[in-house]
Amino acid sequence: MSYLAAVFPPAERLNRLPLTRDQLMLLMAAVNEIFLSVDIYLAHNINGTLTRAEWIPIIFGVTAGVLLLLAGLIAFRNRSLASVLATLVFLGSIIIGGLGIYFHLSRTLLLEGVDRPVVDALVWAPPFLGPLFFALVGVLGISAAWIEAPADSGRLLLPGNRAVQMPYSKTRAYFLIVSLFILAATISSVLDHARFNLENAWVWLPTLGGIFGVTVAVMLGVIARPSREDISVYTAAMVLLILVGVVGFVLHLNTSLIPRGTIVVERFVRGSPLLAPLLFANVGLLGLLVLLDPRERG
Repeated sequence: MSYLAAVFPPAERLNRLPLTRDQLMLLMAAVNEIFLSVDIYLAHNINGTLTRAEWIPIIFGVTAGVLLLLAGLIAFRNRSLASVLATLVFLGSIIIGGLGIYFHLSRTLLLEGVDRPVVDALVWAPPFLGPLFFALVGVLGISAAWIEAPADSGRLLLPGNRAVQMPYSKTRAYFLIVSLFILAATISSVLDHARFNLENAWVWLPTLGGIFGVTVAVMLGVIARPSREDISVYTAAMVLLILVGVVGFVLHLNTSLIPRGTIVVERFVRGSPLLAPLLFANVGLLGLLVLLDPRERG
């Protein structure tokens, strides 16, 4: 029985889905690569121009998403080949994320000490944690790409009848990866909202929800055998994050609309980032997928 079925018995029906937990994780990773590409395009296009360097993560995100979907189709015939292809894509995602963090921090250091102190520089400079999500998706994807046998043993099967023993089971690793996703999303939210001095009470919702989610996810990653109560609290935290994302999306949408709900594209490009709150919903969904049955089929 999966963790999710332990706290919500009807979820046992999810075991009949045509995709396993790892395959759903890989599908989410592909969607996230494309999602990041669109988000970066909107963020980098605020000035109306995109440099060649700024096009790199945009093109990579779309290309990576397509290649990962292709790898998913190949997996039905040749899982090892699909895993190798996916791993190469995810390694590229980690590299793109690392380079993005470097370039964003370089801009931050240029601002710090010249116009404003370091805290203000972090708030007003390009979000240095933004590119980190490429790296996190890469780590998540590599974890999902290789079969764990037996389930929850931490033993990953590699090509050539080889295997590697990881210090944690894949489920516990997923919990820790999800906690990093939530932490990055929470810090990014705080830095973005700090531009307005955190005066609006609504901006504290993602902050408090994120702290709660990080704490619970880390604890689940540390606990070897979580109880039903532990899983229930974790499930509630992930559902809360999804709600935070939906509420944030609606609030950001409202700030970009002019009276009578008229849509002005320019306000959506330069106003509150419309896709940013959905990151919480995305992470909450990833967290719920961790609770599915870890066993592979066939």
